[in-house]
Amino acid sequence: MNTEKDFYVSAAEAAGTEDATGIIQRLIDENPNRVIFFPDGEYVISSPILTPADPSKSVSLLLSDFAVIKASPGWNSGEAMIRLGGKDPFNTIYKNGSNYSLSGGIVDGSGVASAISIDSGRETSVRNLSVKHAKIGIHIKNGANSGSSDSDISGVNITGTGWTDSVGVLTEGHDNTLTNMRIANVFRGVELRSSGNTLRNIHPLYTLDYTDYENSCGFYDVRGNNWYSFAYSDQFANGFRFAKEARGSVMSDCFAFWYSPRGDFETVIRCDGSFRSAVRNLKLGFRNGPGTRAVLTAAEPGGPGFIDTVCLNHGSEADLGDQTFRDCLRGGIIC
Repeated sequence: MNTEKDFYVSAAEAAGTEDATGIIQRLIDENPNRVIFFPDGEYVISSPILTPADPSKSVSLLLSDFAVIKASPGWNSGEAMIRLGGKDPFNTIYKNGSNYSLSGGIVDGSGVASAISIDSGRETSVRNLSVKHAKIGIHIKNGANSGSSDSDISGVNITGTGWTDSVGVLTEGHDNTLTNMRIANVFRGVELRSSGNTLRNIHPLYTLDYTDYENSCGFYDVRGNNWYSFAYSDQFANGFRFAKEARGSVMSDCFAFWYSPRGDFETVIRCDGSFRSAVRNLKLGFRNGPGTRAVLTAAEPGGPGFIDTVCLNHGSEADLGDQTFRDCLRGGIIC
């Protein structure tokens, strides 16, 4: 009787080898429209592995829970370890094979490599895996569909390198969905250089030292027109930062929290220009003690943005009297 694994192409021969790059790439190239399965073990690679975006050649990569794809100490590529759609670029949702994925297991950047990039294709899925020690956890590049990448990222936990150039998720392509993610040991949790992205239940946690702390942020929105729901910035100096040109983003039921000293700055929403977002049901938790705190700062006055209802943790000594915040508050404050 056939079992589920009988329909996979096993990458077991690559486990434990000094350099598994060539074996893994050969399995991808020789098995179009198959699932490449990685049993438990360590797969050391010295350069990026690329999957095709062309539906006639595409594959899905499936890692068992304790399979680890790990960057070698001599890694010297500026590209990610796993480049989904990194070869044979294509743009369609109508052909079988266009819905390829990466799921399960662990991708370990060894402190020297970025982990995963989505280079081409449409509706690429990354789910239920762990990223460790990566410069950039997931990099969604400019999409094939007039800039739209339409990627679906779910159930991914990311740990960065602990340096100020480490980012959890970086988007350049538009129209992606990020759900149920935990991110730590990065300087920026999520950096959105694109629009049309939906973020739900995303929790970046700041665990670095104090280097340039005042510029750290949980969510950095460069373009605007993004949606945040249950987004939780934990300990970053800036919970949500909007670049000067960002406008039209919507935040619902979001949370910024500080519970131990990391520096002198605690800002929930920081705008490099004027405030141009809609914020509803904002939950705040400032720590007690010395420091500079603000619900909202804006480099330029005016702007059509508003904040509707703020819930403040009991006992927090926040300066809720800052004028920029007061000018934009339409609802009440619940303490």
